[in-house]
Amino acid sequence: MVFSSLIFVFAYLPLTLLIYYISPLKLRNLALFALSLVFYGWGAPRHILVMVVSIVSAYGFGFGIEKCRDSNKRLARLFLILSISVNLGILVFFKYYNFFAGTVGLPQIAGVSLPIGISFYTFQILSYSIDLYRNTVPLSKNIVDFGTYVTLFPQLIAGPIVRYQDIREQLKERKESVSLFAAGVSRFVLGLGKKLILADGAASIAKSLETAAGFEPTVIGTWLIMLFYSFQIYFDFSGYSDMAIGLGKLFGFHFPENFNYPYIAKSITEFWRRWHITLSTWFKEYVYIPLGGNRAGRGRSYFNLAVVWFLTGFWHGADWNYLLWGVYFCVFLIAEKAFLLKGLEKRPWVGRLYALLVIGFGWMIFFHNDLGLIWQSAKHLFGFGAAFADASVAYELLRVLPFAAVCAMGCTPLPRKLISRIKERRPSMEYVFAVATMLLFLICVAYMVNNSFSPFLYFIF
Repeated sequence: MVFSSLIFVFAYLPLTLLIYYISPLKLRNLALFALSLVFYGWGAPRHILVMVVSIVSAYGFGFGIEKCRDSNKRLARLFLILSISVNLGILVFFKYYNFFAGTVGLPQIAGVSLPIGISFYTFQILSYSIDLYRNTVPLSKNIVDFGTYVTLFPQLIAGPIVRYQDIREQLKERKESVSLFAAGVSRFVLGLGKKLILADGAASIAKSLETAAGFEPTVIGTWLIMLFYSFQIYFDFSGYSDMAIGLGKLFGFHFPENFNYPYIAKSITEFWRRWHITLSTWFKEYVYIPLGGNRAGRGRSYFNLAVVWFLTGFWHGADWNYLLWGVYFCVFLIAEKAFLLKGLEKRPWVGRLYALLVIGFGWMIFFHNDLGLIWQSAKHLFGFGAAFADASVAYELLRVLPFAAVCAMGCTPLPRKLISRIKERRPSMEYVFAVATMLLFLICVAYMVNNSFSPFLYFIF
């Protein structure tokens, strides 16, 4: 089940809201826990057991960590290692075993399917265990509350990665309100529009161009593929995050933001402060800083950064292109730390152009899981082995220019600033925007009726 489906919008979500709001306050977390398990198990019920094992193990080991943390540090560390090992072991088995086995020539296991969202909820569980050991969060004694934290369906499948400390108080007590509910609806509809209209529209263009490139590659066609896949992955993932944050508000939760207009960044360093913010924060807090961060000299900080980006690439998928993608961004981040960043800061327009080009080609590495196709695309971008353009690509370029302009505008904060300014000058326009939100929802429904199944890109992670 995906958010951008009729069954979710008109069946699961209304029923979930009804059950949640008619439940007594003390039972609302239990209702969310049970309904989130239903959501998660909709397509693959057997994976519920995997999630339950993860929840129960981290919950149980948490008592050992908390009991021994002050009196027996070594034993507390053992419980932490056990909690991490069980949950990382589950992730590694389902996500990476066949990759490793195929690489070293061991027999692969047929029929092993990746539980949806396992990378996200595993990181949430790990953050709880580590923070508990650090004594920065208290023990979660109520397994229903802890299970609700792990399984909360709005952000379960593809984030944002919510740390326990982010919503610990909200799990105990939160205030639902009409204004918060209305804000949640608006945010959800905005994300739905991003996904169905912009992301899926960009995806269809990129796919048709890729098909055409298989017959006759062109320079312009390859650049257009890079452009529209960049639009697709941004609007797809940020749209999901908008929907998740909006759905959280419907139940009184405030989730952290996950995107901050990353394509206006003036460097790759800034880009990764704006893109998938919760993942970057997780790796910084639980990998980079524990390794020493930048406190042990320049060489050590580069090594720590390399470890983080090796893991970041591998976190995204069990394939060589994801590892290459991590290494690719690591090279630019180290170069910026070493010498490049100061020059880019002096010339912001150069920085923006440089960042867009680096990011765009990075997505081409992400786009192809065949290393040969990545190299081929790189050559085609600069005219090697490909004609500059042909009649069909020229026609496609003219046809998609208006849509590209809309997507480009949507990647900037200009629409948000314009709407805020209008609301400040004319408060009555609030009603006009409410009607516009309803119209956008109706358009999205029409897209859902007309479209086939369209999962989010980050579901596979």
